[in-house]
Amino acid sequence: MTLKRTFDLLVASAGLVLFSPLLVAVMLSIWLQDRKSPFYIAPRAARGGSEFRMLKFRSMVVNADKIGGSSTAAADRRITPVGRFVRAYKLDELIQLWNVLEGDMSLVGPRPQVLTDAGLYTEAEKRMLTVRPGMTDPASIVFSDEGDVLHGSSDSDLLYNQIIRPWKSRLALAYIDHRTFGTDLWLILLTVVAIASRPAALRALGNLIRRWQIDPLVVRMAARQEALVPYPPPGAAEVVEHYL
Repeated sequence: MTLKRTFDLLVASAGLVLFSPLLVAVMLSIWLQDRKSPFYIAPRAARGGSEFRMLKFRSMVVNADKIGGSSTAAADRRITPVGRFVRAYKLDELIQLWNVLEGDMSLVGPRPQVLTDAGLYTEAEKRMLTVRPGMTDPASIVFSDEGDVLHGSSDSDLLYNQIIRPWKSRLALAYIDHRTFGTDLWLILLTVVAIASRPAALRALGNLIRRWQIDPLVVRMAARQEALVPYPPPGAAEVVEHYL
């Protein structure tokens, strides 16, 4: 068993015990809202390209995936009142410690993708499927405001694939190339910091990825100090002149 997997098991086990009162409180809050299941079982792309069932606390109305796209804007009408709170503090994802315990996920790794989105991957992006998906990664910090980015779009899925996916994928591939146990610990810490101060987390993350000596364009976009515009995903042949 690798050090990474051992750490995942220890932290997931301890986390489920330590946070059990909070997890129960979230479950009850969601259930009392509409007397429906507090859980949402989300099919996601697993390591190797197969499928696994990712566990989340339900933050949207029942059957939300049947009445809208897979990408969610901040003002999405499908989000419930309790759901807005749990999403704001990432509590809907805390239960994924169970997926980590089961071995479907890691604490740190590329965020698991909807199967239809993974089906759009270029050959370069498919390398993200060679590792366990994670609860957090650099893109989780950079795009913690994803709902706000997609706000107002008439097609959130299309906008996601145009202006978010290309950068998420580049950050995930950079992480895979430079991952260490120390990097994982730092990213976990920055994920917590981002809840209290996203600017501070972005500055610290910028210092980290600059040391990786990756494409300066990715570093610029990760700072989130300029507007996101459509850009081809890693491995695509197209070039966007705006950035040349």
